[in-house]
Amino acid sequence: MIHDAPNPFQQLVVLEESFRHHAQPLPRRVAAEEPWLGIGFRIAGLDLLVPLPEVVEILTPPALSRVPGARGWVRGLANVRGNLLPVMDLHGYLYGQVSHISARSRILVVDHEGIYSGLLVAEVLGLKHFAPRQHLERPPADDQALQPYLVAGFDDGERQWSVFSLHRLAVTPRFLQVAV
Repeated sequence: MIHDAPNPFQQLVVLEESFRHHAQPLPRRVAAEEPWLGIGFRIAGLDLLVPLPEVVEILTPPALSRVPGARGWVRGLANVRGNLLPVMDLHGYLYGQVSHISARSRILVVDHEGIYSGLLVAEVLGLKHFAPRQHLERPPADDQALQPYLVAGFDDGERQWSVFSLHRLAVTPRFLQVAV
């Protein structure tokens, strides 16, 4: 005796109809906001940011060889993996008083338009992320020594950060005049 078993194709059609009836729509695609990334650092008691792409590397201060006839804010030359790195004291450059190197001091290395240099800062505060909505057109810091190098700012809800451009600094004629 032959049973009237459902045809396999008909079973698939019934399953498909059932699935379509109970299916949930796919979530809508929401455009993700690209975060702005920067390195937080401290100088003269101020917390600042530098755009991440402007920092080649961050170093613990190595041994430095003094450069005779250089300005006071030129801390010396360092041998970094066989390359000579001129190290400048950012506080000394901006404020005329060289800073003390401590366990928290770091060197931010910039390589821009042929200028390869290390900038001594009091402390590095780590990688900082900001959403586009946190962007400030005007830098919040009103320090006159910093103004030529500030490009923007961010507000994280707890404090406002000014963005310091190492690239602007690297092409400044005064910064390039290291000889006394």
